[in-house]
Amino acid sequence: MPDLPIADSHNDLLLACMHRRERGGSDPFGDDWLPALRAGGVVFQVLPIFTEEQFVGEAALRRTLEIIALAREIAAVHRHDVAIAESAVEIDSIIDSGRIALLIAIEGAEPVGSSISMFETLHRLGVRMASLTWNRRTMLADGTAESGTGGRLSSLGVEAVAEMERLGMVVDISHLSAAGVDHLAEVATKPFVASHSSCRALCDHPRNLTDDQIRLVAGSGGFVAVNAFGAFVSDAAPTIDNFVDHIEHAAAIAGEDRAAIGADFIEDLIATVDPILGRQLLVDPAELSFIDDLKAPSDYGNLSGCLVERFGTDRATRFASANMLDFFRANLR
Repeated sequence: MPDLPIADSHNDLLLACMHRRERGGSDPFGDDWLPALRAGGVVFQVLPIFTEEQFVGEAALRRTLEIIALAREIAAVHRHDVAIAESAVEIDSIIDSGRIALLIAIEGAEPVGSSISMFETLHRLGVRMASLTWNRRTMLADGTAESGTGGRLSSLGVEAVAEMERLGMVVDISHLSAAGVDHLAEVATKPFVASHSSCRALCDHPRNLTDDQIRLVAGSGGFVAVNAFGAFVSDAAPTIDNFVDHIEHAAAIAGEDRAAIGADFIEDLIATVDPILGRQLLVDPAELSFIDDLKAPSDYGNLSGCLVERFGTDRATRFASANMLDFFRANLR
């Protein structure tokens, strides 16, 4: 089975590690996640920090700072295997040294609240990518669960995009409402990305992107990273081939150099964290759907084989890692 180097723009493992640490685990990253990342050939991993429902409000920033501290501790303890990348040069030097490059991101702007200055603080702490929303509403924009309002970015959200661009922080549209995506495309002056969104043309779920939205991302110079969560991949029992279909479709619409992987492995996360998500999850928790042989980073070998069989080694490598790495090389200072 061919093993390709993998770059993944969405894995919530920091939240899973935080919960296990709070329950007494000493090194959940070293015990489980590091071996899985190594087994799957991961060379670059974006680590988003998600605000759970119980921390929405003033507690969001405190919780985010705690998780950033945990990420720094992980990098220190496992310094021979991973390192946090804050620039394009650091990404390449980390990977060239045989370690996994980790990039810290924020999933939803709850930690920022109404204080745009917090983006600079988070940037100083190593955050290099952020989305304005999760499914819920923030002070900056509406999430996918609020698309019925027709809400665009707030005036504060427009300021936030400009501030993120000033800092060199990548804007992520995954989870943003439909009107919000259109508005962001109007005001953005730098490339933006979809870190974990599949294709609406293949699976009609509100979390997936329409072809027009994919074109907006590609037109900005960003990438679309396909999500492996089963409900976003197929209405029937999802397979790896279905997932690869989404990559192929994203590449056909966005361009060969704009399709990537943002797997969003959440089976372990939900089992570990049991988050309070309510109706804004957009999926019935009792009907969660997963791809049997693509549930964790250790399964990336299975995906590598499918990609090479479908596209050949050169194109498969572009989708597996090269497209994403090229983007961050060009867009991180």
